[in-house]
Amino acid sequence: MPMARILITGATGSLGQRVAALAVAAGHTVLGTHVRPWIDAVRGGADPAISPIRLDIRDRDAVRDVVDAVEPDLVVHTAAGRDRNDWVTNADGAANVALACGDRVRLVHVSSDAIFSGRAGREYTEADRPDPIYPYGAAKAAAETAVRAIAPGAAVVRTSLIVGYGNGGHEQLTYDLIAGRVDGALFTDEIRKPVHVDDLADALLEIGAGDFHGIIHVAGADAVSRYDLGVLVAERDGLGVDTLRGASSSGRPGDIRLDTGLAVKLLHTRLRGAHEFMRTG
Repeated sequence: MPMARILITGATGSLGQRVAALAVAAGHTVLGTHVRPWIDAVRGGADPAISPIRLDIRDRDAVRDVVDAVEPDLVVHTAAGRDRNDWVTNADGAANVALACGDRVRLVHVSSDAIFSGRAGREYTEADRPDPIYPYGAAKAAAETAVRAIAPGAAVVRTSLIVGYGNGGHEQLTYDLIAGRVDGALFTDEIRKPVHVDDLADALLEIGAGDFHGIIHVAGADAVSRYDLGVLVAERDGLGVDTLRGASSSGRPGDIRLDTGLAVKLLHTRLRGAHEFMRTG
């Protein structure tokens, strides 16, 4: 990608931080939006070379004003609500970003495998219609619809569980379960294709540098259960798994493996499987 001005929404999140860090390392001018205090993000590992912009993506006018002022070449939308059931952030916020970008700013929007029910009994392709069965998936499906209608030139990147460096949501849950800070279990019948945060971040930047538009699935090569992924996290970090319990889920998406054939064909970024990146980092 030629040197560019890149605006990353949600630059304090685990994915947004890695997209920003890799973009800075590649020599791009990077601006990142945040809601919580930026000093906390820097303490948490955010790259100090990023120019921070406080922004609530739920505020349509504010989003438009930021995009107009920054004049980015690319917007990578990684921001999400802290509460996974936050419809206004996850759905309306994505629409606000798409409205600000329109057809004049390249947009890469991060979506989720949670838009699917898991009832297909096979890997989901980009052509499969969303059929969410819980609020987060419904919000992400609505966001996709808005983005594709408002900014048809955008790339919509569906992904899965994001792992890496210990700050992914599944990693944190695994730590809490093993330490006894929370009570519960990891599901043995929820199958996903986890992706390393750096592989996903590289793919987002690569997609942003091109002209692909539409939906593309970017996930890891291995299909594993949430429980098996927890075991891999524990083994990587030298933690015991004696207290890590498995259980069956109920009323949640089961097997929502994403078919990544299109991404493998189009991208130079190699999408490793969990068994590989848990050994090599």
